[in-house]
Amino acid sequence: MRRNVLTLISLLWLDVAVADESRPPQTRPGLGGVDARTLTLQLTGEYTTTIPPETDSEIQLLYDPLLDSSTSILKAIPTAVYRPESYEAVDRARDSSRVDSKSIPIQWHETWVLGPDVTDKHTLGQLARMSSNAYHLPGQKNWKWRDLDPSWNINTSFPFGWDNAEDGFRGFVFRSEDNSTVVLSIKGTTLQGPTSRKDKLNDNLLFSCCCARVDFSWVFSTVCDCYSWSPLHNRCDDPCLSAALIRDSLFYSIGTKLVRDLRMLYPFANIWLVGHSLGGSLASLLGSTFGLPAVAFEAPGERMAAHRLHLPLPPSSYPSRLPRVPVTHVYNNADPIPQGACTGIASPCAQTGYALETRCHLGKTIVYDTVGRLGWHVDLRKHGIDVLIANVLDAEGLWPDGEAGEEREVPTAQEEADCVDCFKWEFGHFKNKPIG
Repeated sequence: MRRNVLTLISLLWLDVAVADESRPPQTRPGLGGVDARTLTLQLTGEYTTTIPPETDSEIQLLYDPLLDSSTSILKAIPTAVYRPESYEAVDRARDSSRVDSKSIPIQWHETWVLGPDVTDKHTLGQLARMSSNAYHLPGQKNWKWRDLDPSWNINTSFPFGWDNAEDGFRGFVFRSEDNSTVVLSIKGTTLQGPTSRKDKLNDNLLFSCCCARVDFSWVFSTVCDCYSWSPLHNRCDDPCLSAALIRDSLFYSIGTKLVRDLRMLYPFANIWLVGHSLGGSLASLLGSTFGLPAVAFEAPGERMAAHRLHLPLPPSSYPSRLPRVPVTHVYNNADPIPQGACTGIASPCAQTGYALETRCHLGKTIVYDTVGRLGWHVDLRKHGIDVLIANVLDAEGLWPDGEAGEEREVPTAQEEADCVDCFKWEFGHFKNKPIG
């Protein structure tokens, strides 16, 4: 066997157990040409390699080796992430872009970690259940701990953000039995509850074209004062938008502090981020910032928010034109919110005070064709995470995959290469300038 090119970094110890030594191992092209096997990882660290793994390499991550053979397992695969030289460098680059409109180059380092296998139906179902649990405390109605694999330790997992009744940034931190994997699950929008006001503020700042100005009737409902009147165009002031998005109360800023704390608490763990709706978009933005794998369910488009937050992102790699971020979006095409289709003054979103207008996502997107296969109509009631779990992720059978007529258990993740947001708006420096 060729020499394994993986280098273990900050690794305390690794216990590898082949599933059945009495049979020849099932091999496939693996890490740097090395055959891959089914492994039991007791405690993992980060991996770096100069030779990327083949796309069909697979490592099955079984968190508790004492579980019986009938227990379902969560699958993880080697995943390339790109991390900045330091997070202080990220802060400097953001400040320079926002204040001086100057771009400071950042050194990005490619690192291989174990990330969730988003081609695996069971893995997606487990991450979706964690996203659903972010809305509840253990023991509350709709808590789904009983539906999670027993390898997740309820005694060491913990909620965050629930101590303050008005603090909207909430969720749950799930830890595997051996602490090898930590999943940060972020709560999405609650329509009625103590966090609703801050949830709506973040939704309308992050996902509207300009301060949640749907039309002239929303002049008293906007979340910032960045609209610039013009007789010919809808104009919005970019510097004003950026200033509105750096508030300390904005969930993204709170999330960066939490992720830094988790990385200090669990320096040897693989950290994943998940969430539904607003929580999914925040998971994506934070995953892109820190180079952590993220899976977002039914989330609004956050690509424009990343631009307005002045997030430095890893460069693209041919043939892709998009930043190389470890983000996967999952939604069904009967949900109008991730498609930016719940818009206009007569839409149910606008009627309840939300301007969710963006549709372009970072990373790659898995789209379930519920309109074609299940006969669903586009309906806001198809947005819920529990609807997705029960009717889509847990459903038996195959789903349409692409235009070639193929079918798969999980549709292939694709980039949204030609997506454009807010094409009816003009963005620039318009405040205190004459209208022309």
